[in-house]
Order: sequence, then C-alpha cells, then structure tokens
Amino acid sequence: MTLRVSALVQLAAELTSALDLTTASAPVSIGRQLSFADGDGAGEADRIWTDRRTIAASGTDSIDLAGDLVDPFGQTITFAKLKGLLVAASPANTNNVLVGRPASNAVPLFSAEASIPVKPGGVFVWLDPSAAGITVTADTGDVIELGNSSGGTGVTYDIAIIGAAAS
Repeated sequence: MTLRVSALVQLAAELTSALDLTTASAPVSIGRQLSFADGDGAGEADRIWTDRRTIAASGTDSIDLAGDLVDPFGQTITFAKLKGLLVAASPANTNNVLVGRPASNAVPLFSAEASIPVKPGGVFVWLDPSAAGITVTADTGDVIELGNSSGGTGVTYDIAIIGAAAS
C-alpha cells in the first residue's frame, strides 16, 4: 500500500474601518499546505486511520495507537511516530469534544494531563512534517484520549491520525 496525504490550513481575513473619505483595510492571509509522501522520514507518513465516533454523556474515548486500530482493508495499524491529528466536532453536538492526554500511557503530544475543547462545529488540527514526529511507545506512550465535556448528551466527532510505522 502507498499513502499520500495533502493538508491545507488557510485563514483569510480583512479588517475594515469606514473613515470620512475612504475605507481603511488590513487584509491578512496565513496558510500552509503540507504534503506527506509515502515513508517514515521528513515530509513522509505511511499510516492513516480515520473514523467517525460518538462518546456517551460524560464519557471518554481512549484511542491506542499501538495495535488496536484497523485500516479499511482489515489490517492492524501500529504507529511508531505520530505526524498529524485532526478532530472535527459535529455541529449538532451540544457539548464539547475534549482532545487530550490521559493520566497514564499517553502519547506525549501534550506536556501535561490536559485537554483542548473542540466546540460544536469546531476543528483541532496538529501537523508535524519532521522526520521525528512524536514517538509512540507501545504500552507506555500510545494513547490519545477524547472526552465529552458534560452530561446529558453524547458527542460525535470525525478523527484522522497520520503517522509512520517505523521509528
């Protein structure tokens, strides 16, 4: 199998202010397109896992990157390096999706047990095109935890994990 990934993050904004005789404008454009060729070096990845998942009210979803995931062809995926993570919360959610680090066995993407709230309709994206990526260590550093910020209703999210099988 061969993997190719292209990710585009683009922000275009314009701040304007109507003055007496003219309108002042301050346009901003920030964008990055990252491409990953097949492999495990810089600018490369050879594993991807995607899914649409639901977390029960006040629940958590622990995703083990070392052996618990299966690709669309039925093959078990084991990540040695994490190179990208995308979490898109459903606009229909009532609660936030929390993207974070569990108390134990965490992939060292975040520096402490913490989480980033992804509000309904929001997106969290992290990409690392370096050869190093983030090291995934089976049984001690291989879990990403997603949670539901509150009770009452479940939350649905789409997830994509990009990485490499070799370290």
